[in-house]
Amino acid sequence: KGANVDKLAAEFADELDTLGVRVAKLEKKADNVKITGQIRAHYEDYSDNTSKDNSKLRTRIWITGQVNENWSYTGMIQNQQDFMTDGGDENTTFQRAFVSGRLGGLKVEAGRNNVGLLDGEIVSHRGDRVKLAYGKDIKLSVEGGKLASSETATATPIGEEYYAVALTGNVGKLGLELDYIDYDDDSKLGDDNNIWAVGAKYKFDNDWAIRAAYLKGDYDGAKSDGDDGYYAGINYKGAKASKAGSWGLYATYYDMAASTYISNGWESSFGNTLRGNGGMEGWKIGANWALAKNIVATVEYHDLEGKLTSTKDDESIWSELIFTF
Repeated sequence: KGANVDKLAAEFADELDTLGVRVAKLEKKADNVKITGQIRAHYEDYSDNTSKDNSKLRTRIWITGQVNENWSYTGMIQNQQDFMTDGGDENTTFQRAFVSGRLGGLKVEAGRNNVGLLDGEIVSHRGDRVKLAYGKDIKLSVEGGKLASSETATATPIGEEYYAVALTGNVGKLGLELDYIDYDDDSKLGDDNNIWAVGAKYKFDNDWAIRAAYLKGDYDGAKSDGDDGYYAGINYKGAKASKAGSWGLYATYYDMAASTYISNGWESSFGNTLRGNGGMEGWKIGANWALAKNIVATVEYHDLEGKLTSTKDDESIWSELIFTF
């Protein structure tokens, strides 16, 4: 049998080589585009009537294509269903579309992606922008563009132009960040606004970490309670989607005037809603747990109040369950 196999292999050597090349090309092409996704079900409950309870199902499909060795394309389609309306409102939008790569020592990104500064505490909102970054241990990034129009105009930006600079670096276990953003025609404040911020994180070990920041805006009008703010928080461990059974706890205290943030990255929209009441003051406490691989549950408790309007205060619980694939 071995002799027959050797004989056939020799006879059809050219055909086998050709088939090998074709299979290799097919495999390479199959790896060229990757599809991943996330499904999130959440429920938000308020103790008072300042905001409405809500429950939604959000599905995100990510598509990544490799252009060449240095460049790639990323797109994301989002569908969101609202369970709290009688009409069963639903919408599907194309929320990410950008290319990223390198030009010499510069990392470049251009298109629509999430704009995030200071862990999303200053801004976390999709935008059309160009971003350049340089460095590794000490990194300087510069970006500019327009924040995308919002689905909920009362809470988040509406198509305003901006540019931002961020400098980040580590000194041992201490991480430092310096940010500046120039935000034109702020829809909440009714005026242009610039924000400076300095933030720090310190990891004691693999379990404990603390973080804090001071922020300064240049707007001090009637719609903002002053022009500065700060937050301080502590984290213990943290759920990792890839590790079933992992869990974490976190807590942060905020005292931030409306001029010191634009649209924070909280899953709950209440902190952004309070920006229309001079800013926010209060606590956010949360816990997360990986119930199984790629299935993570999170519960957050918020006790916040508006800094100008005392009636705009509330306690809320945000809960979510996220599946990733």
